[in-house]
Amino acid sequence: MRVRVLFFGILKDLAGKAGDSLDLPDSASVADLLAHYESQVPGIKESLRSLAVAVNQHYASAETRLKSDDEVALLPPVSGGSGKPSGPARHASIIRNPIDTQSVLARLKRGEDGAAVVFEGVVRNHTRGRPALYLDYEAYEQMALQQMEALAAQALEQFQVRDVALVHRLGRLEIGETSVLIVVASAHRAAAFDACRWLIDTLKRTVPIWKKEHFEDGAVWADGEPFPAEIPRAQGSPGPSDASK
Repeated sequence: MRVRVLFFGILKDLAGKAGDSLDLPDSASVADLLAHYESQVPGIKESLRSLAVAVNQHYASAETRLKSDDEVALLPPVSGGSGKPSGPARHASIIRNPIDTQSVLARLKRGEDGAAVVFEGVVRNHTRGRPALYLDYEAYEQMALQQMEALAAQALEQFQVRDVALVHRLGRLEIGETSVLIVVASAHRAAAFDACRWLIDTLKRTVPIWKKEHFEDGAVWADGEPFPAEIPRAQGSPGPSDASK
């Protein structure tokens, strides 16, 4: 059988390409696919314990059996887009143009709201003591939109807020530009603050979006936050030494 394989972030650099077509025996598993790339791609072995895998845009374990024409994405920790979601996107969007915060805020607010909390993630001019020139963001777009919609639905239920909006920008972003926007509208400020904080923190840990930081002397993929424990890893669970990857 033949499956399509997608590489993101630093894995794209290691593999030297963004995607691949791979022939595997019938009933092969994710683990078999990983074993192939472990032997073929220098450097990938050291990353396996911190990677996640998605099969057809859903997180999958190493034991997951593959079928012909499956799409398998190898996902480094995310650093945290316009793709087309599998269903209508009500709360989330991924764009390549500047984010218009005021327009999103005006669209979301209603007369019954007592609070509207806005969070903007902004490109800063330094990273870990090094002057930064600009950032490049990329995403596994369809899966990212699905994950963002799922986060919105969970926030609406968990925090009892009235409405939320999540917007992430891809491509090259200059210093001072907004990379991600979260807006939460609610009758009461406490719920809006809590929901907004939870949304941005969870988005940055679970949604497959990565950034490449550009400096005067080169560029590097940003270290992502470890995936939450409930997301299967490509190879076991990360130990303490993997926490900073």
